[in-house]
Amino acid sequence: MAPDASNRITVYVATESPFSHRVTYALEETKIPHDPVWIDLFNKPDWFRQNVHGVMKVCSSFSHPLALANHAHSTVQKVPYLVHGGPQLHEDEEPGPGSVRIPESLVILEYLADVFPTSGLLPADPVLRAKARLFIQSVETKFIPAFVGFLFMGAPVHAILGAIDVLQSFLPAEGFVVGTWSIADATFAPFFLRLETLLKNGLGLYDERAGKEAHAALHSERFARIQTWITDNLARPSLKQTWDEEHYIQKYMQRLDIARKTGTFAPGLDIPANLKQK
Repeated sequence: MAPDASNRITVYVATESPFSHRVTYALEETKIPHDPVWIDLFNKPDWFRQNVHGVMKVCSSFSHPLALANHAHSTVQKVPYLVHGGPQLHEDEEPGPGSVRIPESLVILEYLADVFPTSGLLPADPVLRAKARLFIQSVETKFIPAFVGFLFMGAPVHAILGAIDVLQSFLPAEGFVVGTWSIADATFAPFFLRLETLLKNGLGLYDERAGKEAHAALHSERFARIQTWITDNLARPSLKQTWDEEHYIQKYMQRLDIARKTGTFAPGLDIPANLKQK
């Protein structure tokens, strides 16, 4: 059984992470009370590993089955990471034994939609819910691989533009993915904003000519509908509250500097040797 919806929600997030941004955007949109705890991705604190993720080592003593289910994630130290139930948490504090703990942005979004069914995170209509999930699946399987490939691996521009074509095809003539705003929009908007920011500022490990081509294409008639969609998202106070472009650029440059020294942009994402100096 899920904890009572009046219990505290703590979400461990990183400002530069589009996966974290999905969750903070959704929480701000619905005004679900929550307490963010900010994590430095470059230097994750010991307490996060020991007191938050580390508590999974003794998860068999917990009454909630999700504690046991998340044991496999305990050494990964992923953000976002949601704790639901128990008192308000601060840095260095351990979640209580009856709390639900969930990694993975999409799982968190679905969980919030289920626990708070009147929040508007997903529509009540099963057909529209199916459309939202199909859109989300396309973001995960088509856009994100193309996003990573183009920005960090030197992949050709046509792949990412093609992925955006697919996502744009889901959009109705006006409004959001399923008409009204939902977690489908929260899933994609943080990534699209980061793509726009990096292309606009010439930041990334892509070929300069390809970057200019991608930026021009995104602002052409071909992608007029998706530009209207992102403008509609940016008009929402919840996105304004959770998106700081200058801060993101600063964090990106820090991460890029580390990546050039280590050869790794993120766990599992090694930079090709020929792109390290871009």
